[in-house]
Amino acid sequence: MMASDGKVVVAGTDEAGRGPLAGPVVAAAVILTDEQRKYLLSEGLKDSKKLSPQKREKLFEIICGSGVMWRAQAASPARIDRINILRASLWCMKRSVERLDTEPDMVLVDGNTLIPDLGIYQKCVICGDDIVPSIAAASVIAKVLRDRVMQTLDRIYPEYGFCSHKGYPSAEHRRILLEIGPSPVHRISFRGVAKGSGP
Repeated sequence: MMASDGKVVVAGTDEAGRGPLAGPVVAAAVILTDEQRKYLLSEGLKDSKKLSPQKREKLFEIICGSGVMWRAQAASPARIDRINILRASLWCMKRSVERLDTEPDMVLVDGNTLIPDLGIYQKCVICGDDIVPSIAAASVIAKVLRDRVMQTLDRIYPEYGFCSHKGYPSAEHRRILLEIGPSPVHRISFRGVAKGSGP
C-alpha cells in the first residue's frame, strides 16, 4: 500500500540467532518514516552486531517509544530441527512482514536469499544491516528479543550458561554439552549438540 504522500512503503527485515546451538531464531520487520530514520541514525543505529548489549537495549527502547512500526517472529528449536535453520529464518521473516499493520510495497531482505511465497516485491541486500536503516533496526529488535529469551532460558536451565553465551558455540558451551548433553531447547540437528558428537 503506497503512503498517502505517494511514497513507496519499504520494510526491512533481518534475523538473529542462526548460528547458536540452542534457543530460537528470531526475525523482525520494520517500516521507518523519514523522520524516524534520521532520528535513529542520530542515536547511533547500525548493525546490531556492532553495538554493545547496552546500546542495543537503549535503541530498542527508543524504537518502541518513537512509534516505529515493527513486528517480530520466533521459530523454536523444534521447528529449526524439523525444517532447517535457513527455512526457519525465512519463515520468521515472512511472518514478521505479513503481520505489519501496513503492507509494504517492497521488502528489503538482509542477506542473499529471498523470502519464499511472500507475495510482495522484495530485494536481497548483502550486509543490509550495515547500509539500510530499516534492516539495521530489524536486526536490533531481533537481537534484543532473542537475548531476552536466552536470559529467561538461563533461569530455567542455569547449568548451560545461556546468559553468557546466548546459545552460541563457545568453548565453554561445547564443554558443557559434552559433559551433560543437550537441554530441551538445544537444536539437536546441529553438529556438536548431541552428547558425544564432537565439535
